[in-house]
Amino acid sequence: MTEASSPRTKQDVIIIGSGFGGLSCAIRLASAGLRVTILERQSHVGGKLQQVVQDGYHFDRGPSTITMPDAFRSVFDQAGVQMEDYVQLYELEPRTRNVFADGTTVDLSKNRGWMKEQIAAYSQQDAMRYDAFMDESASLYAEANRHFLGKLLLKPSDKYNLQMLRSLLRVRPAVKLDALLRRYFSHPHTLAMFGRYATYVGSSPYLCPSIFAMMGHVEAEVGIYGVKGGTYQLIEGMTRLAREKGVHILTGVEVHQIVVRHGKVVGVDTDRGLMEADRVVANGDVLSVNRLLLAQEHRKRMSDDRIAKYEPSISGFVTLAGVRRQYGQLLHHTVFFPEQYEPEFEHIFGDRMMPADPTIYLCYSGYSESGMAPVGASNLFILVNAPYLSNAWNWEQQQACYGDFVLEQLEARGIGGLKQSDVLIRYTPQQIAQDTLAHQGSIYGISSNSMKQTFMRPGNQSSDVQGLWYVGGTTHPGGGTPIVTLSGQLVGEQLVAEMGR
Repeated sequence: MTEASSPRTKQDVIIIGSGFGGLSCAIRLASAGLRVTILERQSHVGGKLQQVVQDGYHFDRGPSTITMPDAFRSVFDQAGVQMEDYVQLYELEPRTRNVFADGTTVDLSKNRGWMKEQIAAYSQQDAMRYDAFMDESASLYAEANRHFLGKLLLKPSDKYNLQMLRSLLRVRPAVKLDALLRRYFSHPHTLAMFGRYATYVGSSPYLCPSIFAMMGHVEAEVGIYGVKGGTYQLIEGMTRLAREKGVHILTGVEVHQIVVRHGKVVGVDTDRGLMEADRVVANGDVLSVNRLLLAQEHRKRMSDDRIAKYEPSISGFVTLAGVRRQYGQLLHHTVFFPEQYEPEFEHIFGDRMMPADPTIYLCYSGYSESGMAPVGASNLFILVNAPYLSNAWNWEQQQACYGDFVLEQLEARGIGGLKQSDVLIRYTPQQIAQDTLAHQGSIYGISSNSMKQTFMRPGNQSSDVQGLWYVGGTTHPGGGTPIVTLSGQLVGEQLVAEMGR
């Protein structure tokens, strides 16, 4: 995937990192005629989303739940092509199977009647309040779409104005997600099922703002989608389009420093030498980019002390299991909840330890599409929420033991035989940090466990270095695959306007 040689001429824009944000931004820029080069330190594009194929088993190591398809479609639309010529999505119905410790199962569905029937099986009261909750969820999504997700907040006037104030008041930023859910529901199953949406932005439902209740509408009514051939095909499709538009994509390139002269970016110093550009876009963790790639004299407003004050998001402990068995209780997406949900987040954010009784998420893409595993076999992506890296948990010592514990937990829930898998690969927060330079191994950049870290994230435009921009989960508008893709589009549009194309 590495192109034979580096571009010898000065580029209009160099993008560091080839995740969804970087690819999205590159396509927008190149579609406007700008000269763009992407530099990726890994051997394959995709950032945290990588593809693993072994012994006939196909896995996506990274994001697997695809929502908000229009965020991806807009990348192709603005480039003047049909998305279906590059990648095919298919809607999942039911969306996700939720399995609780007492054996109760709720299959998330766009059919509100069926949802209420399933919830009524354990709580008539919660079922009666489902419509009202979904209406509020839709309202929160509309508000976020109108005022937060679709625009950059570059100037103080973008953030501090009457319209924004009114919007913030409408989404009640001081109300926690769990507190909002309790206005509608009382049963632990329902509270856990919808509280889990906090983890989509790497946070705790007991700490993050209630705006993330919008994910109820996003998943049930906008939809959850699979990707033909696996989620990595989204990356493949965007990469193909980027190259067709003239983007240079160089993999296996290490950026040592963002080069700044007289307060302005002039390029990047790499293991292939200096590459010059008028603008640099960093598609990576803003905190890591500043700490590792900018000299301290060039980042007065993002000092080490300030970086240390941000709370990182959760990370994840992943097991890829290719097993010659199939499991009738699994859908494409299945979540096994513990008996009590709150202790998981106390362990992760309070103790910085792995949960003693974790929620376990499984993606089984072979459920929807044959050929993802050998006949009669299953390709399972297994994820447990994990704390960001600290001295409280040593992955080198604990990986094997905790990995076996997760498989034992699944066996107790009827998903047996995993220890005898043909393929068994584990991937820890430590490896996430090594591969992607994610700050303290976090998946979503900073957490959204406070109003400030949710609504006042580090800006897309560097306040220290002219010509340096950021896309990705740490910056505005936030974490999650479609949101990161939007950030790339928004920054791309701003740079096209700035550079006069």
